[in-house]
Amino acid sequence: MNTPMDIAGQTFIVTGAAKGIGLAISTLFHSLGARVSGWDLDAGAMQGNPVFADSQTVDVTDPAQTEAGFAASLAALGDIDGIVANAGVNGPTKPLWDYSLAEWQMVMSVDLTGVFLTVQASLDHLRARQRGRIIIISSIAGKEGNPGAVPYGAAKAGVIGLAKGLARELLPSEITVNCIAPSMAMTDLLDGMSADYIADKKNRIPMGRLGTPEEIANVAAFIASPACSFTTGQVFDVTGGRATW
Repeated sequence: MNTPMDIAGQTFIVTGAAKGIGLAISTLFHSLGARVSGWDLDAGAMQGNPVFADSQTVDVTDPAQTEAGFAASLAALGDIDGIVANAGVNGPTKPLWDYSLAEWQMVMSVDLTGVFLTVQASLDHLRARQRGRIIIISSIAGKEGNPGAVPYGAAKAGVIGLAKGLARELLPSEITVNCIAPSMAMTDLLDGMSADYIADKKNRIPMGRLGTPEEIANVAAFIASPACSFTTGQVFDVTGGRATW
């Protein structure tokens, strides 16, 4: 029988791994016996941390870097069982009519194109082995929208569509593609948000509090495990009751 969170001996890439949700996922995976290659713009923040068997400096918006990063992670770990596409930015918190094209493109380049490039870099390897896990960190904003962060919500909706379509393209292999859609969580992204914006999003959560990176990591570990073998193209909500669909 498959045991939830049984990922001992497996190997994963986690993007945006130096802090926040990515670090929490990497830390839990390591504690469960998995080996993690962390990707971030600042790999120095991961060096010396025993959570990481390998670390790579990767800008997920650059196809050359994602391809090179995957090759380097594969060489370091010997195999890749799955990838967690977590790297993201919130972007400015203001109405859409105040957004510049450059600001829109910045959010899209990381939160949507960055996921595409990260996942695409892994596909030749995963398709050759016909099994694996692709986990994409989306957001409740991608399902319900967040006033003040329309580009972010649009990008996060986009990765849900990416996951659903790719999941079906990969069938009938044993490669699953799923999203996690958290509500606002206690991460460094809060530093760029106004107190009023944070309060508004917190008030939308029926449980009355923000989520933690560790709560999101627990769901990622289940999806990564053999216990989650018959679910693909789906969205796992970690929203304190906010999600309505």
